[in-house]
Amino acid sequence: MKQYIVDAFTDRPFSGNPAAVCVMDRWPADASMMALARENNLSETAFLVREEEGYRLRWFTPGTEVTLCGHATLASAYVVLTFYEKEAGSVTFHTLSGDLTVKRKGKLLEMDFPAGPMEEIPVTDAMEKAFGARPLKALLGMDLVCVFDRENLVRGMQPDQKLLSGLPGRIQNATAPGNEGGSDCVSRSFCPKLSIPEDPVCGSAHCQIAPYWAGVLGKETIKAFQASARGGSLECSLSGRDRIAIRGQAVPVAVCDILAEL
Repeated sequence: MKQYIVDAFTDRPFSGNPAAVCVMDRWPADASMMALARENNLSETAFLVREEEGYRLRWFTPGTEVTLCGHATLASAYVVLTFYEKEAGSVTFHTLSGDLTVKRKGKLLEMDFPAGPMEEIPVTDAMEKAFGARPLKALLGMDLVCVFDRENLVRGMQPDQKLLSGLPGRIQNATAPGNEGGSDCVSRSFCPKLSIPEDPVCGSAHCQIAPYWAGVLGKETIKAFQASARGGSLECSLSGRDRIAIRGQAVPVAVCDILAEL
């Protein structure tokens, strides 16, 4: 079985968000996929099996299978369109979040994702203690999104992982307006519930973060920067009321053979 390591949402290796992508001709046991995800110890390991008119795609963190992952979808599309379907202009993945189509857009790959609805919830003392600063606003959908007033506050944040795990939402995100590098917003995504202290660049979180900033700034397209230590850039455009296009680049780091029997 081939496994590819791809850095997503970046144009240079050893930045962005790394994902392992495994292309298979059959499905191994779930326990075997979980074991390989733990062995890789990356935020996501993606597993693909060719199906009629596309590929079945599943995502595993070192702790659990998840229903949606942006950077591993981008990495999977890069692998398929670079090594398996070189002449294709797009690829469709069948996932737990429905069919996700990724298209070539010059140097970029464009993902068509569901936009995540959110509702404003009260800011709490628990949020302030967990993040180390009090948010201006809190919104909850699949993830928690806490809005802060300054970019440097988000960049320098050192949250308490144990306290974060007590907050609502799959992922706990901190975001603020962008001031450096021409970004409309900066964000960081913390995932203690998924056994990931921080996701370097989280595409699925921007299904919620980008629509929020689009509404605040009155823009259809948002340039987002994920201010983790590795860093990564996303371009997000609203597509109707319930879809979002997320664009980014990807670069290969390694190709290997899995020798262990799965």
